[in-house]
Amino acid sequence: MQIVSCPSCGAEVKFRSHASVMAVCEYCSTRVLKDGDAVKDLGKISSVLEDYSPIQIGTAGVLGGRPFTVVGRIQLRYSAGMWNEWYLLFDDGKTSWLGDSSGMYTITAEYRSNAPVPAFEQLEPGETYAINGGPYIAAEVRVADCVGGQGELPFQVGDGYQAKVADFRRGTEFITLDYSDSPRPVIYTGISVTLDGLQCQLLRDDDTIQRAAGRYRGKLDALDCPACGSPIKFLPGVTANLVCPACHTQIDAASPKAQVVAAGERMAAVPLTLELGATASINNQQFTIIGMMRRADDEGNEWNEYLMYGPRAGFSWLVETDDGWSGADVLAEWPMQYRQGASTVTVGKVQYSALYSYEAVVNYAVGAFNWRVAVGDSTNVEEFEAGQLRLAAEATEHEMTWSRSSPVSADQLKAWFGAAFKGRIKAPSKSEPFGHNRYRTTAKYIIWFMLAVNAIPLLANFSGTWFLTAIGALAIYLPAIFLDNNDQT
Repeated sequence: MQIVSCPSCGAEVKFRSHASVMAVCEYCSTRVLKDGDAVKDLGKISSVLEDYSPIQIGTAGVLGGRPFTVVGRIQLRYSAGMWNEWYLLFDDGKTSWLGDSSGMYTITAEYRSNAPVPAFEQLEPGETYAINGGPYIAAEVRVADCVGGQGELPFQVGDGYQAKVADFRRGTEFITLDYSDSPRPVIYTGISVTLDGLQCQLLRDDDTIQRAAGRYRGKLDALDCPACGSPIKFLPGVTANLVCPACHTQIDAASPKAQVVAAGERMAAVPLTLELGATASINNQQFTIIGMMRRADDEGNEWNEYLMYGPRAGFSWLVETDDGWSGADVLAEWPMQYRQGASTVTVGKVQYSALYSYEAVVNYAVGAFNWRVAVGDSTNVEEFEAGQLRLAAEATEHEMTWSRSSPVSADQLKAWFGAAFKGRIKAPSKSEPFGHNRYRTTAKYIIWFMLAVNAIPLLANFSGTWFLTAIGALAIYLPAIFLDNNDQT
């Protein structure tokens, strides 16, 4: 470890890695360049937005039996959102990057190869490209701006620095091509990971996240819509992209002062089956409903999608259609192979068959989201099914995502959210064969069958058998009444 004095304020600045060339002073945000035994003042860099991430400088973990420590961070922002890249130093002196985007994590390290790679301008999300001898699906293609830095880093970075990157996936494998400095990209290879799988320690706890998130060290207070003044319910730091529920103005809260992105359009309010701010405990995880959007396909069918956030579980969805409800999660594991219009895809040894292909357009949005959402946003969707499970591949001009969903009953949602769930609990139909009294109806069939079988003994010796027959009928019918009444409570 090398310790130097900040040329601006004199505070200690630590370089733990020999590969680090720059560090950000934690006291005055000066970029300190390490140049041999001397240091240079490169000017200041913007503070990072204290977001929802549980990771911080000093967080430790283990990958493949190799301990590491988080020593640096850059925060990047593109047209629809932002993400973090954490710089990792392993105990053996090697370094890697931990990508942190909307609760999804990947670890990558530089891979030196002279193999041919596609040009940045040729890349399109959802298409498959041969990289390092294997087919990889383009997941994201974007140009992002550096908006903040922290700790030590292996290259010079500052306000105005642009990252020109493309991400690719195959199964759990992950590749990033970084075109920031030349047409020939730097190749980073890695895998999708979880914080539990990395055995992470010294993470920020939930209370710390909620106190600090969404603020440049306390400068951003509770948010009122800058267009109409209406209060906006959102979890600070969970997202910086808001849609006012009163005037539908798009708001960017990722700055010391919230700014209007686009004026809202007057539109009829869509009744919410789940209130924004509703909370639930699901599988011992706490979730909050933070946003809702209504989408329609090219045939005019509409449905609602509710965005949930959990401090440890990240983001997930509850989808409400005319056919019922389902819960959906973004997939960290992608198909090994995919092409648009494929009849089948395989994820985790499960084969899914093609179901639908359509364009989905946002007709209404309200609340907070982990990307910038607007009415009119269009996405190409392909759905696949395997039993009750469904996959959805959604592609835009810059990004592709895969999600997996399964049915959720209205009863279960009511149990989770209580009075905040306004949905109708479907009662059994009286027109169905068993309806409200299915047990009693079944009991009647059994009793009639019993009387038919015992008709001759009853006629032959009515006085001796009718009492026993009546007791048997009551023994069948009375429990049926109890079961039916229990079903309706």
